[in-house]
Amino acid sequence: MDWDSPYSQRAEELAHELHGVVETLNELIVDHLRVAIEHDVSGRPPLDKKLQAARRSIEKAIRLLDGSGTT
Repeated sequence: MDWDSPYSQRAEELAHELHGVVETLNELIVDHLRVAIEHDVSGRPPLDKKLQAARRSIEKAIRLLDGSGTT
């Protein structure tokens, strides 16, 4: 067992937890856009931009933590 094995395992567990956060953000994004459409909001809502950016950042963190890549 390598000295950093427990840390690598925990990083992969964290990546799995972050998948749940991405799923929650996806639901929030869809709900937010649906309500914006219902209220005849024109253009892309500013909050959508923030939520999408947050989702992309978390997806990047998942890629870094999931153990499939090398540094």
